[in-house]
Amino acid sequence: MIGRVLRKMASDWFLAGMIAAVLLAAAFPTFGAAGGAMHADVVSNAGIFAVFFLHGLALSTRSLVAGLTKVKLHLLVQALTFVIFPLLYFPFRWAFGGIIPEGLMLGFLYLCALPSTISSSVAMTAIAKGNVPAAIFNATLSSLLGIVLTPAIIELIQAGGSTGGLSFGQAVVNIATLLLLPFVLGQVARPVLGNLASRYKKYINTFDKLVILILVYSSFCDSTASGLWRDNGLSVIAMTLAGAALFLAVALFVSSRVAGWMGFSEEDRITAIFCGSKKTLASGVPMARLLFGAHPALGLIVLPIMFYHQLQLFVCSIMAGRFADRFNKAAPSENAFAGMPAAETVPVRSA
Repeated sequence: MIGRVLRKMASDWFLAGMIAAVLLAAAFPTFGAAGGAMHADVVSNAGIFAVFFLHGLALSTRSLVAGLTKVKLHLLVQALTFVIFPLLYFPFRWAFGGIIPEGLMLGFLYLCALPSTISSSVAMTAIAKGNVPAAIFNATLSSLLGIVLTPAIIELIQAGGSTGGLSFGQAVVNIATLLLLPFVLGQVARPVLGNLASRYKKYINTFDKLVILILVYSSFCDSTASGLWRDNGLSVIAMTLAGAALFLAVALFVSSRVAGWMGFSEEDRITAIFCGSKKTLASGVPMARLLFGAHPALGLIVLPIMFYHQLQLFVCSIMAGRFADRFNKAAPSENAFAGMPAAETVPVRSA
């Protein structure tokens, strides 16, 4: 299994790009920092708007509506994402608050408050033979709820503390403007441009990832200029990796046990596991810039979601394959998605 993970890492240009972005920011922080020649604020905002317009363009509204009926499943997934996950932060902070730097601890809080990711949640659910329409509905609903709930959770838990960013009201308005508005515009334009988006989805996925790399670079430029690497060593990388792995392990365990305890079918349990344990990098990095503004530890704040993103892809892809194998052995002649139109799937993006 370790060899498989290492091979996947070696072939993942996006992971290599994130590492390169961090290294470039460490070597040339002035170019991408606030006030630098890159004009990072303008470039970032334009990229974020374009990415979420394309998200709205790519997502089938009919697929979203098809998942509406599983109310109990929806409540569980959203509770895992916005209630259970944030509650996990408290024992984590109690256990490790004395050794983890303040900026990194804020990053773990931010990780806990983030919504689920759309594309990889749906992709993993499909591979594992889960309830795909319900996964589409839950992942999309999570992203929309996160526009309000993510800043609200951080504001509530950080009461009396400082995030170095905007007020709750300003954060919601900015996030809605740069994330929700283009998503809605994409949905409105879908009848006209939807087929074109499907035809060029490979290039759209690449553009999506490139925008994230730009945001990672500019975030680390600001943090490098503020002394991120001067004041923190390799121990920060080790703590981030260990913390992200711990959160993922607990999230997978809790989502699996609770879904089983609630008596869900295997298909719905798979959906709960993959949608309830995921956190979005695609929305997470842009939202961090809007929530935390010019926080000197912005690079540290986005570090947990960067590590968590890669871990969730590696671990969940292995789990999805094992779920699929179980279905194939139990009913080799059955197709779990017979009759489901191919057009109702969404483009697979790693974020």
